[in-house]
This record gives sequence, C-alpha cells and structure tokens, in this order.
Amino acid sequence: MATPLQLFDPQVLKDLVTTKMYFGKYSGTLICDVPVHYLEWLDRKGMPPGKAGMLLSTTLVIKSNGLEDILRDLKRKYGNR
Repeated sequence: MATPLQLFDPQVLKDLVTTKMYFGKYSGTLICDVPVHYLEWLDRKGMPPGKAGMLLSTTLVIKSNGLEDILRDLKRKYGNR
C-alpha cells in the first residue's frame, strides 16, 4: 500500500507558483498569490472543479497553516513564468 507521500505529485507545488487564476476578482494573479480571505470565501462558496480547485485548496491549506515560506522558495526556484 502506498503512503500519502508516495501518492503526492511534486508537479502540484510547481503549478501553485506558475499557474494564474483564470476567473474572478484575482484573474491573472498567480494562484500562490491569491489572498487567504479570497481562498476562504471560495472554500465557503465551493471551490471550482478540477485542477484549479485542487490548486486553490492546496494554497489555502499551505497559507492557513503558516507555511508561506514554501511558496516563496518555490517562486524563487521556478520563477514567475
């Protein structure tokens, strides 16, 4: 049986710092830069389906747990493309 870490796709972290919002108030903003208050609002309203919802939810978990340093390090590594 695989552990959760073995099931995790590291591409998700790269996508957090390279994918831009395609809708709403923060359209064009990197997902990792969307403010927590907006992520919380989306969570209450219902995250969009698919990959966008997964990335937004992951960003919310990271930011809600005070792990923004992870996002800063990833932005430095992958740059704003």
